Amino acid sequence: MEGFRRIYWPAINLIGPGAVKEVAIEVKKLGLTKLLLVTDKVLRSIGVVDLVTAVLKASEIDFVVFDEVEPNPTCKNVTDGLRVFKDENCDGLISVGGGSPQDAAKAIGILQTNGGNIVDYEGIGKSQYKSVPIIAVNTTAGTASEVTINYVITDELRKIKMVMVDPNCLASVAVNDPELMIKKPASLTAATGMDALTHAIEAYITKGAFRLSDTLALEAIKLIGESLEEAVADGTNLEARSKMTWASYIAGLSFSNCGLGIVHSMAHQLGSEYNLPHGVANSILLPYVEEYNSQACSEKFKKIAAALGRDVTGLPADEARFEAIDALAKMAEKLNIPKLSETSFNPADIEKLSHQAMADVCTGGNPREVAVDDIKAIYMNAYKGILQTNATIA
Repeated sequence: MEGFRRIYWPAINLIGPGAVKEVAIEVKKLGLTKLLLVTDKVLRSIGVVDLVTAVLKASEIDFVVFDEVEPNPTCKNVTDGLRVFKDENCDGLISVGGGSPQDAAKAIGILQTNGGNIVDYEGIGKSQYKSVPIIAVNTTAGTASEVTINYVITDELRKIKMVMVDPNCLASVAVNDPELMIKKPASLTAATGMDALTHAIEAYITKGAFRLSDTLALEAIKLIGESLEEAVADGTNLEARSKMTWASYIAGLSFSNCGLGIVHSMAHQLGSEYNLPHGVANSILLPYVEEYNSQACSEKFKKIAAALGRDVTGLPADEARFEAIDALAKMAEKLNIPKLSETSFNPADIEKLSHQAMADVCTGGNPREVAVDDIKAIYMNAYKGILQTNATIA
């Protein structure tokens, strides 16, 4: 039998086509009188935000929009959003977007009830009081921030991503409606889908994994293997979008309760140093990091290979693990994920980035022990496109 576990996820979860239409009901149950709607300018410009505000207006729910969130939300974004929250006398938050608006809203909510500066909350469980109520309306099958106890804010002065793991930031209501994802471009669908896959794989192999997290993570991997390429090829395919929505959601439930690993530790550095979108950074690094990790948990990688559609029947685990790595590399290639060498990454920064990655809160969950020199080597392998599975990725 497994020992004691404390499980966190939102009390109310609305998921499936049309879920956003139920938002007003939950706002009224919470007794909120005015909401700060946290989002970004792109979602507002393409009309996704309008789908949410129409529901609020129809139920005469008062709100004000803050759309200044950047792709890697900054301390300034949080401070500016908090100022609007206070100036407008809001008593609740509704976040509309992928990971960036969700994370910014969590930070605003924590500061509203706890005070101080957001840099005070870097690390694990630093706040004392629960955030103001958050209705988290997710628009991307990727980050799963709407259901997790994690959020990430970029300290633009130190040029680092601060990872906060804090149950007090958990949303009151999580909303996942695949109809809000229809307008997402193929490139964003690909990167965020690979982000969800990263969450599922890291959750499955992390040191903190347990029976429930394993069950959720492996199902998420299977769903992504079945649907991501279809969702990228045809963004209007509601069945594929729905499968990806469920995959992202359950991967989030998994990793929020067991942890992640060094894909995230290393990706955070690419985001803070080069402003590389988080999903893209994870997607690029995933095959290279997991090739390193697969030596420590080859049996699990054999199951990952099978979940991704590879026939590993009769293969020893130590051979089957390469099928999983090859599947990840081929998927990234099919989805046109850029190579690290095609980004603004500078190999001269590897020393600094590697030390920062070692200090990242996600590193402790990695299934294989890692040192700075290991991280340096993985960054360089990713830059050169070197994998043992097929020598190089062209």
